[in-house]
Amino acid sequence: MGCDAADPQRLAAFWAQALRYVPEPGYDGPDNASLIDPAGKGPAISFLRVPEGKTAKNRMHIDIRVGGEHLIRTRVAELVTAGATVVREESYGGDELGHVVMLDPEGNEFCVA
Repeated sequence: MGCDAADPQRLAAFWAQALRYVPEPGYDGPDNASLIDPAGKGPAISFLRVPEGKTAKNRMHIDIRVGGEHLIRTRVAELVTAGATVVREESYGGDELGHVVMLDPEGNEFCVA
C-alpha cells in the first residue's frame, strides 16, 4: 500500500504508532519511508513525498479496530497526542460509541472503532 505525503518521515512515524508497525530497514530517506507489521501479517505501507497537498476526501481510509468504548477512547487519546485530530464521534443506535472519525497529521481521514 502506498501513501502520498508532504513529510513522509513524520507521517510514517504517526502511522507506526497508530498501527503498531515498525520502520522497514532501508526505506528511511527524506523523500520516502516504509512501515512493516512486526508480526508479518499486515501489508507494508510506503510513504512518498509529493509536491501537491491533499485536496479532497479520501476514497479509502483505515479503520483501527480496538473494540469497546473504553478502548476506543484510550486509543483516540493516544493518537491525539501523536498528532491526530478528532472530527466526530458516531454511535450505533443509542448511546453506545461506535467509532471516532479522525484526521492524521496531514488531514487523511481514518476511524477508531
